[in-house]
Amino acid sequence: MSDQQEQPQAQGQFALQRIYLKDASFEVPNSPQVFLAPWQPEINIQLATESKHIEGNNYEVILSLTVTAQNNGSTAFLVELKQAGIFLLENIPDQNLPGLLGSYCPNILFPFAREAIADIVARGSFPQLLLAPINFDAVMAERQRQMAEENTTALQ
Repeated sequence: MSDQQEQPQAQGQFALQRIYLKDASFEVPNSPQVFLAPWQPEINIQLATESKHIEGNNYEVILSLTVTAQNNGSTAFLVELKQAGIFLLENIPDQNLPGLLGSYCPNILFPFAREAIADIVARGSFPQLLLAPINFDAVMAERQRQMAEENTTALQ
């Protein structure tokens, strides 16, 4: 036995500090004509996430969603939303940060963004819009694959 005793390793801590709506925009560029046409929309959803260290062990994660509804060849509505959260990540190994910030935290934020978008669209007097769940693990894996492919192409 050695004279030095092993120090217990500090346990990682993950905590949600706050969830908030950082930005929201709603446009109905072709009103009132859009309300007179038969409703057969094509919905397009764009998604992005970003995170940044803000202070101490706190990180801000922002889930950005853009939802565009096209009806009869014209834009019926456009919703842009940034749902954000502040997360405490203390004693988390560096290799675990990308997964937490790029997948786990957006999974926590998504239901709030989904509810906000549904509410905004309903207030615009359009039929209810409920976004399907998103697999942020798959989104993050695809983003990493694309980045690796770009790096390989750049090296050639």
